[in-house]
Amino acid sequence: MKALLTKFYRNLFLGDRLFICLGIACVLFVLSFFFPWLGAIPELFFWSLMALLAIDLLLLYRLTNGIFARRNSPERLSNSDENPLSIYIENFYAFPVSVGIIDEIPFQFQKRDLWFTTDLKSRQHKMITYQLRPTKRGEYDFGQIRVYVQSPLKLVSRRYNFNEKETLPVYPSFLSMRKYELMAISNRLNEYGIKRIRRLGNSMEFEQIKSYVAGDDYRTVNWKASARKSELMVNSFTDEKSQHVYCIIDKSRAMKMPFDGVSLLDYAINASLVLSNVALLKEDKAGLITASEKISSVIPADRKGTQLNKILQVLYKEKTRYLEINMEALYTCVRSTLKQRSLVVFFTNFESMSALQRQLPFLQRINKFHLLLIVFFENIELASLSKAPAKDVEGIYVKAIAEKFAYEKKLIVKELAKHGIQSILTAPQNVTVNTINRYLEIKAKQGI
Repeated sequence: MKALLTKFYRNLFLGDRLFICLGIACVLFVLSFFFPWLGAIPELFFWSLMALLAIDLLLLYRLTNGIFARRNSPERLSNSDENPLSIYIENFYAFPVSVGIIDEIPFQFQKRDLWFTTDLKSRQHKMITYQLRPTKRGEYDFGQIRVYVQSPLKLVSRRYNFNEKETLPVYPSFLSMRKYELMAISNRLNEYGIKRIRRLGNSMEFEQIKSYVAGDDYRTVNWKASARKSELMVNSFTDEKSQHVYCIIDKSRAMKMPFDGVSLLDYAINASLVLSNVALLKEDKAGLITASEKISSVIPADRKGTQLNKILQVLYKEKTRYLEINMEALYTCVRSTLKQRSLVVFFTNFESMSALQRQLPFLQRINKFHLLLIVFFENIELASLSKAPAKDVEGIYVKAIAEKFAYEKKLIVKELAKHGIQSILTAPQNVTVNTINRYLEIKAKQGI
């Protein structure tokens, strides 16, 4: 009995309307001392309020389970994307109710105002949808769903607790991967900023001999096949396939810097996942290497059906290290792992020319055997400072320093180009689009 009463009190909350009515009752009692003609009105009002309170309690507590709620969530969440979730709620009371809902979302989101309100008729159900945007990979713990129910009288609220505790993993941005995958399949990548690249020359990978149609290149006419068939036949060529595309991700402290709540490492991971998927769709082989002070993970290039999932599982567990990248170990790994000429996309970050000079000898060696593409990041906060007008002397100094760092980034691009190394200097939010652009450009120019 004691436990039942304790549960009753814990789940009972007084409504604003009840406090207003009690305040009116108190005012009437005070006024009755100064105005005797009020008589029994204050007492009558008070006991009427108590009767309504008893009716409200009876309405809410007559059913043991008057409300049902359930969270509908995906098996996993996509990092740095808006993930849809929903709460299903149903009213089993014989009267309409007003409902307030609190979903105990993981602490990583730092949201304390996730409060939903709705009205439900008798036997009515609704689906309440909302979105969450995680900015870190890992496991996120969801708590209970707490539902506060009021009858039409709205004097008190009854709380229902639904034990919907669950843990959802946050993986690299697979939603972006699917978006670009659909675009790649339908050849509509230009809608997402992926440029069409003019082809230079023809690929020499033979596909088939087919009948000549108007517009075919007359230089591809196969005269022997034409003589046998008694009609013009031409050789058909296709893009070179099964080329190796490796993504190398720098996990050192240079990749810890956050933009829009997401670290540079996570931007690089999301771009690597999308690039690997597009490469597999283009029938190339995708591989992965992650490194910091030592080599963390190596996935040899392949085009099996399980390759993308293998890359996804490795990227899910990667974390930023706080030491500088060991370029000597990385070069040794590249030479021992990559057995044929490959496109090597190296995601890293240079904040100064001296940081580049320390790594440049190893980058030159890698570029000697493979096509190296370095992707590093523009500091968008410094860029905005350099463009903002200076209002005082301190602002002039800040603007000058910001312009110096922005100019040094451009010098890094020129220094790499001087040594025959391709590079992309990009804002973090554009890294995926710019990387796929360059990959398709290299494919079209047969650069690998």
